[in-house]
Amino acid sequence: MKINEIKELSADELQTKEKELTDQLFKLRFQKSLGQLESPMKIKNVKRDIARIKTLLKALTRKTE
Repeated sequence: MKINEIKELSADELQTKEKELTDQLFKLRFQKSLGQLESPMKIKNVKRDIARIKTLLKALTRKTE
């Protein structure tokens, strides 16, 4: 997910997207433990997306304070 796409989302959409990505990360880790993961880069990309979303959420909360 590109940073420009993430910046266009509202705070509520960012929170739901974060939950979706967290669930996806759990599933990917489970697949990895079973040896069924096709690409280990998927885990890295999902982690980065979660970090980007958390960063933007933190910046949005600081603006409102």
